[in-house]
Amino acid sequence: MTQNSRNAGKEADHSLQEPRLSSPAIPHTFHIPVMGTGFTIDTPLKVARYGISSVITIGDDILTEQMRKFHSEKNGIEYKEIPAKSDDARARRIAAYLNLLNTLVEKQIEEVRAESFSPGSDLTRYFEMLPDAPLKKKYLKMLKMGESKEKTKLQDTLRGFVVPGNIDVNIMTKVDGDRYCDGVKMPPEEAVAMSALRGFANSRLRSSLVLSAGLNRRLFGYIANFGDFFPEGNGLPKKKLILKVSDFRSALIQGKMLTALGLWVSEYRIESGVNCGGHAFTAKGYLMGPILEEFKRQKEELIEQLFARYRKALTRRGLQLDQPAPGLRVTVQGGIGTVEEDRFLLKHYNVDGTGWGTPFLLVPEATNVDDDHLKKLAQASKRDVYLSDSSPLGVPFWNLRTSDSEKTRLARIQADKPGSPCPKGYLGFDTEFGGAPACYASRRYQKNKLKSLASEKSSDLLTEQKKNVLIKTCLCLDLAAGVLRKTGIDSGAQTAVCCGPSIADFNQIVSLDKMIDHIYGRLSLLKEGDRPHMFIREISLYIDYMKQELEKSSIGIIDRSAKYFSEFKRNLNDGIAYYRTLADEFGRKQRKRFLEELEDLTDEINRILSDSSTVFAIEGTA
Repeated sequence: MTQNSRNAGKEADHSLQEPRLSSPAIPHTFHIPVMGTGFTIDTPLKVARYGISSVITIGDDILTEQMRKFHSEKNGIEYKEIPAKSDDARARRIAAYLNLLNTLVEKQIEEVRAESFSPGSDLTRYFEMLPDAPLKKKYLKMLKMGESKEKTKLQDTLRGFVVPGNIDVNIMTKVDGDRYCDGVKMPPEEAVAMSALRGFANSRLRSSLVLSAGLNRRLFGYIANFGDFFPEGNGLPKKKLILKVSDFRSALIQGKMLTALGLWVSEYRIESGVNCGGHAFTAKGYLMGPILEEFKRQKEELIEQLFARYRKALTRRGLQLDQPAPGLRVTVQGGIGTVEEDRFLLKHYNVDGTGWGTPFLLVPEATNVDDDHLKKLAQASKRDVYLSDSSPLGVPFWNLRTSDSEKTRLARIQADKPGSPCPKGYLGFDTEFGGAPACYASRRYQKNKLKSLASEKSSDLLTEQKKNVLIKTCLCLDLAAGVLRKTGIDSGAQTAVCCGPSIADFNQIVSLDKMIDHIYGRLSLLKEGDRPHMFIREISLYIDYMKQELEKSSIGIIDRSAKYFSEFKRNLNDGIAYYRTLADEFGRKQRKRFLEELEDLTDEINRILSDSSTVFAIEGTA
């Protein structure tokens, strides 16, 4: 108990007690999610010193090695290459890069704390960018004080609250293909995701592993081989788990599986199934609002269920946990664009934080987009960003039409040399034509597949099948191109950009300070125009996606039953019914528009699925 809290005659100021810096209290209410392979690969070096958490991907060890070399040389640190064919090279490369990030961020924080509160210093920027919270208020109070011992003491106290943002890492669980060496299949632990996990587990980071793209039993089981994921004496592990999910059911299923292994999920990160960037794991029309409502209602029950399994699993491992249930955060990301939306999510659904991704592609201080594509993003219209079939994973993928990657793909088709040379091979899954698994974007696969289709009778289906082969993009290579061009590592790389549809709401390349001011409502960066509410946009995007599915189904390119579309429609209409009850939470003007747009969207859903030709097409696939 502090002296202040003992003395009822004085104001207790718990917000500025000495912090436990070994267990950082991150001061911001948002994080920067992973974007592509290269866009956020070194974002922690740009923003962690300001207390901002971000997520990097560790799927590409070639890129992590290139970035380790670049940042070692930039910071005067000796670089020793880890050859690609050396023992456990992939995991060692990833661990070495993460250790470098950790070392550099720790050094940055020491330097920030040592600075003065002078205009433009990183220490001043740290506090200027904070949200309107007790720590920011203490900083503003300090600024008003005259030179005195009291001011110096308060400045020292404030310095103690300078903590780095988290350096979290992302693994796509679907990207876990077996790897081959000289044509020989390597052991399971050398698979793409398994070896990436080992790299993170063996690093010095004390941060979180974000697992995205669904359940992977092999990978989940492998996590339990590493002690850093189990609780220490304080009841917390060195390395935490975050699950990116699109609904409550998947959170419960995956959470149960992990807790049965003695692994606690410290955060459920809810992402819109369609109103996001990169891969869109569409969820049959389940909408974000109802999903968040379910998490809000059942969070305590979720903790209770999972904690019971967790304790039993730890006991089986000979570990005793005397503390109560560890914390469980719920955060949300996908299409957030205004301070009003951000605050509504935080307050109405009691989420612990939000994720802002796509807008940060316009912030060179935070992400890696080369100059040419920065301009393209700033000029991007709604039409320039589309939900494509470009991903070799077979998952809908948000793509920028005007990117160099798309131009190169089309030029190869024109030259009758479709497909990528596939130098990295992380997404090789197809075994139709023998040999090591091939990526659907590779020249080898596309050549063989087009040859096999050549004997087919001409039809609309055949046209679509060929189109579906040729549309695949080399994401391993091209999603890293932005950082390779920006750093000068490879100025000829062909950039692909996986921005979400919200990029069309912004048209300025801005500083980190300005983007954060936008997030916290201190200014607006939205371009003039009629931007829909994020909930309305999600419904509209799902309707567009449903139209595409109906068209593909009618041709025969995909197999969707009448039951599938009926469920899709029901989920959308149930979500809209929920939003009608939610509209009372909005101001009068916004409420009127919100309800009118819901009615228009309801009419569109019913019109699409009641069209006689559409119904016939559905019945034909039942």
